[in-house]
Amino acid sequence: MEIIGIVLFIIGVIISFIYGIKLIIIAFQESILWGLLYLFLPFANLYFIITRWEKCKASVFKILMSIPLLVIGAMLGSMQ
Repeated sequence: MEIIGIVLFIIGVIISFIYGIKLIIIAFQESILWGLLYLFLPFANLYFIITRWEKCKASVFKILMSIPLLVIGAMLGSMQ
């Protein structure tokens, strides 16, 4: 069971990472300033996602869908 948990957790991390990078790319496509703000200013990423919801919603939903994989993987991976 631990191996299944580790695999699920790794899949969740990979999905979150890929679509997190996609959100950064969307911010830089808007402008270089938005990309830098997205990376370095607290809550600028949240403001960007809310104000450009149509562009960002697919990536945000995919990141949210990876959360159960992370949770289940962490629970199964820590069983002894």
